[in-house]
Amino acid sequence: MPRTPASPSVSVSVTGSELSAKAHTVLSAARHVFLTHGFSAATTDMIQREAGVSKSTVYAHYPTKEALFTAVVEIECAAFTAAMRRAEIRPGKLRETLTDLARAYLDVVLSPTGLSLFRVVVGEAPRFPNLARRFYVAGPQAVAGMVAEHLVGAAAAGDIDLSELGRDGAARLFINLVRGEPQLQCLTHPDAAPSAAQIDQWISEAVGTFIRAYGRESRTDTRP
Repeated sequence: MPRTPASPSVSVSVTGSELSAKAHTVLSAARHVFLTHGFSAATTDMIQREAGVSKSTVYAHYPTKEALFTAVVEIECAAFTAAMRRAEIRPGKLRETLTDLARAYLDVVLSPTGLSLFRVVVGEAPRFPNLARRFYVAGPQAVAGMVAEHLVGAAAAGDIDLSELGRDGAARLFINLVRGEPQLQCLTHPDAAPSAAQIDQWISEAVGTFIRAYGRESRTDTRP
């Protein structure tokens, strides 16, 4: 059976601020409505009904639909980066570490929530460029920063050569290798979830390509 990557659980605490129970309820409802219907088709009335609260309660916590959308995007990005931090890091084992990072990233990016959020943000980017930028900074850029830190450790251990690209360039390249084809296929084939074997192949190709280009182990390891 095809495997659909698990959607990361969302916790309001990841925003770094304490929310009231009512605010939590409104935000959870807005998340469901936005990711199901998109921003333009969603209305505050739909969110109010989903939350089971009064319209005044919605506006008391989030004065506009845009403010609600921003809060949803930020909390989802925080949940995604938290999921990435759970990836197992193996000092001195570059291939295993990159494989774990790639798998954690695809679990997020290819999850139903990850794909829905990407569609919504990209669709609304022309109208809300600042929000799209915040999504990039809080999501893809934050993940690349985490990968960059691991690459620095690998470089210090002599496992990788970062002299050509630098840590940030190498991290962005790795993330793009991992995300490119899998995300494109899932976005354009929404009814066909990738199998576990397909995901393994994508990860192997990305990690192998990166190591052959920049890893010192490639001098003695010819595995794909």
